[in-house]
Amino acid sequence: MTIQRSTLKKLAFSTFLLTLPLNAAFAQDAAVADRLKAAFAAQGVDISWTGVTGDNSSMVLQGVSIKPAAEKEALAIGDVKLEGVTEANGGYEIATVSSSPFEHSKDGVTLNVTPFIIHDMSVPAEGASGPLGSMLIYKTAELENVTVKVADKTAFSMDGLALQITPPADGKAMEFSATTEKFNADLTLVEDPKSKEAIEALGYQNITGNFELGGTWQPSDGKMDLTKYDISVENAGTLGMTFGLGGYTLDFVKSLQEMQKKMAAQPEGADNSAEGMALLGLLQQLSFNSASIRFDDDSLTGKALDYIGKQQGMSGKDIANQAKAIVPFGMAQLNNPELTAEVTAAVSKYLDDPKSLEISAEPPAAVPFALIMAGAMSNPADLTKTLGVHVKANED
Repeated sequence: MTIQRSTLKKLAFSTFLLTLPLNAAFAQDAAVADRLKAAFAAQGVDISWTGVTGDNSSMVLQGVSIKPAAEKEALAIGDVKLEGVTEANGGYEIATVSSSPFEHSKDGVTLNVTPFIIHDMSVPAEGASGPLGSMLIYKTAELENVTVKVADKTAFSMDGLALQITPPADGKAMEFSATTEKFNADLTLVEDPKSKEAIEALGYQNITGNFELGGTWQPSDGKMDLTKYDISVENAGTLGMTFGLGGYTLDFVKSLQEMQKKMAAQPEGADNSAEGMALLGLLQQLSFNSASIRFDDDSLTGKALDYIGKQQGMSGKDIANQAKAIVPFGMAQLNNPELTAEVTAAVSKYLDDPKSLEISAEPPAAVPFALIMAGAMSNPADLTKTLGVHVKANED
């Protein structure tokens, strides 16, 4: 059975949509409805519903559909309940927003999502200023379970998603975080023969883990820091990523949304080269501050070395020694002797005693994306120096 990439993409995107500050339409009043539609439109989301029941403080939006800027078709998500609605400075505060259980099936793949519950949502007044301008925002949200089934088998499930946002105040940046209790994936459903063979040899037919995410965003100057993005798999390891950007302002976000709308409006197969060039131009408004990727081993490295060695009639230790010998030659083309020595030492240290391996880029000052793009085309070898790339092993 083949799972089409487009289908999985849409199902994954559907799950992502349910983690947005969902549809806060809450009054029969046409003016309020217009305000809501405008607020969602400002965030690149078109929203509609078939009816509203209840009163001004508690109501149900019936037959809600949402369509993000990058999508061609609206997604029907069912009824959404709003409780504890009050007017606040021309806008609205909603104590609780909760969606209905959600199911979407296509091409043999079914996505099931339990009610997504949002607490303390703020809907800004028309023309609102302040750090977030016209953006909708909430303080906490939770989702009990997401399950993806292929035919009658559970391919993936996630339990206990929790999100938290601290709005910017007194000049401080917004803080955000997300955690899960656990996720499970059934890798026996992978169909590629080579991948399947490797999965079985490594003993990862079924995996369990969790993830944590955290960071800050300062809307006023566009400084975005993802301070944690850790994906942990039991008896394998933890992959962690961080990055820091500049220039990710509200104006940048709005321009990106407008570009997504234009690209989504193009017919299938249309030439998007002009939009692609425009996107590259837009990205030049950003600057690079830092990034890192780190792996903390929990037995995966040893298993992988043994598996590769077995394929070649060698031991895992022999494969590790081969890798240590090859690294200096591979790094030589970068023409950066200091980094070559650093990487060689780090890889050797890690392969001798796999604990952690980290690659980081920390330039002394922010580097405009335009400079990175130009360097990548003219002299890629110098990028490691420009970005301040370092590699270390088995360090906290």
